[in-house]
Amino acid sequence: MFNKARVWIQAARLRTLPLSVSGILLGNGYSLKHPNFSWLLFLLMLCTAILFQIISNFANDYGDGIKGTDNRNRVGPKRTLQSGMLSAIELKQGIVITAIIALCFSSTTIVLAFGTDSLFYFILFIVLSFLCVWAAISYTVGKNAYGYVGLGDLFVFLFFGLLAVIGSSFVQLQNISKTSLQLSLIVGLLAVGVLNLNNMRDRENDAAVGKNTLAVLLGNKRAKIYHYSLLGLAIALILVVFINLSGPYFWLPITAVLPLLVHFFRVYKNDNPKLLDPELKTLALSAFAFSALSFLTFYMS
Repeated sequence: MFNKARVWIQAARLRTLPLSVSGILLGNGYSLKHPNFSWLLFLLMLCTAILFQIISNFANDYGDGIKGTDNRNRVGPKRTLQSGMLSAIELKQGIVITAIIALCFSSTTIVLAFGTDSLFYFILFIVLSFLCVWAAISYTVGKNAYGYVGLGDLFVFLFFGLLAVIGSSFVQLQNISKTSLQLSLIVGLLAVGVLNLNNMRDRENDAAVGKNTLAVLLGNKRAKIYHYSLLGLAIALILVVFINLSGPYFWLPITAVLPLLVHFFRVYKNDNPKLLDPELKTLALSAFAFSALSFLTFYMS
């Protein structure tokens, strides 16, 4: 039983979870000073985001496994279906159970935030919750998996960036501001950067099995230029947002630019896709660090 639990933890891919909560940290951090801010709603949103990410990880393992994308030529950690540690049926069951739990958490959040007084927003966020589950699964699962036709970057930007930040801020404040939009763009760009880096690492194998990610469609040189553009825009927005905010601690999130710059030059010098794997951790943790420092800054200001 202990070994099986370890396998499920491996399938959940714990190293991806900090990035999944980055948008929630930003959206709630920005909302902290509102008199009606709810720590309970914040915790529920954190749990929901983590569960959505775990659904995505299970589904990615399942979808790439049954399509043969995860094979012995793949760069990166071995997947549980690929290695036989979990069966396809077990992964499907894990997806369904996790999706039910995630929808319970999101529904509780929505009921507490809007109740029956705002029926439109209640229905809207219920629909968005189901869309999150659909997006988490459909990245690699099904005949029309959007991750196989170069649309993964767009969906990551929308769900990790715009929806996570603006949505979580709206749950707390019930309005949308220019700053929350700018923050959503930053974390969205960084999340797309993580996906693009992952796809750059897997580009050769993905191309061989017909998984046409944006990195495959662009080719190595243009995928790198695209990556630099994502990082450059994110860094520029970080500087614009936090230099223009008043307060003694707003320099803190700007320190997250330093590891991003180091990452930029490491990718620039890289010629071996296998060596990009450690950079995934660097970029994901840099995005999380920026969000955590932003949350701390808003809390102390």
